[in-house]
Amino acid sequence: QVQLVESGGGLVQAGGSLRLSCQASGRTLSGYIIGWFRQSPGKEREFLATINWSGGGSFINYKGSLKGRFVVSRDNAKNTVYLQMNNMEPEDTAVYYCAVSARASTEWTAFGSWGQGTQVTVSS
Repeated sequence: QVQLVESGGGLVQAGGSLRLSCQASGRTLSGYIIGWFRQSPGKEREFLATINWSGGGSFINYKGSLKGRFVVSRDNAKNTVYLQMNNMEPEDTAVYYCAVSARASTEWTAFGSWGQGTQVTVSS
């Protein structure tokens, strides 16, 4: 079983930046995909980005509209995946989650072991 814990959320002004962390513990995640999602009240969980947990290369996928503003990275030595969010907008306000999948997907239903989420609020 793997446990994921998100952190780094908070209140930021529009145009500012935040870096979220997703720390993993438990079984090895070698060969698995880590995904970042967010959910606002009344909306469906939204795909943001994925990255492979390990391997010689970084296989990264972004939601098209976020590419360039959001950057996903990993530090295997710290068992942590990051989501750097830049030039933030009020529309980025949501609870942000990380989760793990055995296959590359943009569908939240393909992921499991969800963390508890971290709240991000962007003020205008």
